[in-house]
Amino acid sequence: MDTFFIPDLCRVRAVFLLVITSELLVLVLAIVQADTGWVDWNYFGLLSLFVQWTTLTSAALICLLRGWLARLSVARATVIVVAIVLADVLAFSLFAEEVLHPAPGTAVQSIARKLLVALLIVLMTLRYFYLQHQWRLQREAEIGARLTALHARIQPHFLFNSMNTIASLIATRPEQAEEAVLDLSELFRANLRTTDPLVPLAQELDLCRRYLAIEALRLGDRLRVEWVIADGLEQQAIPPLTLQPLVENAIYHGIQPRPGGGTIRIEVSPGGEFVYLMVQNSKVETDTRHRRGNRVALANIEARVRALFGETAVLKHSQQQDTYTVTIRLPRRPLSRPPGAKTRDTE
Repeated sequence: MDTFFIPDLCRVRAVFLLVITSELLVLVLAIVQADTGWVDWNYFGLLSLFVQWTTLTSAALICLLRGWLARLSVARATVIVVAIVLADVLAFSLFAEEVLHPAPGTAVQSIARKLLVALLIVLMTLRYFYLQHQWRLQREAEIGARLTALHARIQPHFLFNSMNTIASLIATRPEQAEEAVLDLSELFRANLRTTDPLVPLAQELDLCRRYLAIEALRLGDRLRVEWVIADGLEQQAIPPLTLQPLVENAIYHGIQPRPGGGTIRIEVSPGGEFVYLMVQNSKVETDTRHRRGNRVALANIEARVRALFGETAVLKHSQQQDTYTVTIRLPRRPLSRPPGAKTRDTE
């Protein structure tokens, strides 16, 4: 995560927001300045030209110096940014006064007003950036705590069930028991890996397969799984423990309570600039406690994908007749596989 409180002004989105915000400020001032009509268009045009030039050049300078500024303390970086903006405003003010040939004695007062207004605006803007940065840090900390809580939630009941299943297989089917132990170790290794905010989709799917392999030993023919995975999405970035908790909920709420079991459908497909992940299962158990746990898990996953991908990431869930569906939409973002990463071929 970016640790500097000033956003990257080299990005088109940031520059666009600066231009629009400054233009709106100029429009407000032009409305206030108008003696007749709604807007003083001459004033708007001149001030807009001045503000946009100073905004863009200041943003360019801060962009170029951002790496160096990020190594300074907040106070020092703030002072330097203020100095850059004021120096820029002063340079353009002197140029404007020279071109417009103001009346004698008014140049100093006009430049002083511009510097004062620029100082107030840049201080308010930096304060806003700082508060936004602190909010993002707090949100990241909350997301980390939620992920840690998710790790703790997954382990207890699943571990007990898995160990009982493995113990029952040791005498009769030792090969399957050994395979289950390996799957279980990989599953808990993934649960303990909390440093990676994003992992390749192939790794998350492999985790789901291992989890389902263990549950299949316990549920037998009651658990049926359909995989519909589009090609070319193996390196799509996804937060760890996104699909696996959905699959776990599908078994806990939709398969385990039904005497005849049911089918879980896991589908991954591209759609324009997005990737769609779907987990579908038989109708969710109607017990209130179960529904509450399911909502908490969904809220946890939604908060994490929103924190990492922004507002373009969407989680939706719906229930139609006897089928419950959870769909996650993520922006397409390839993630290079870390060196030595392995996935299990279960096709």
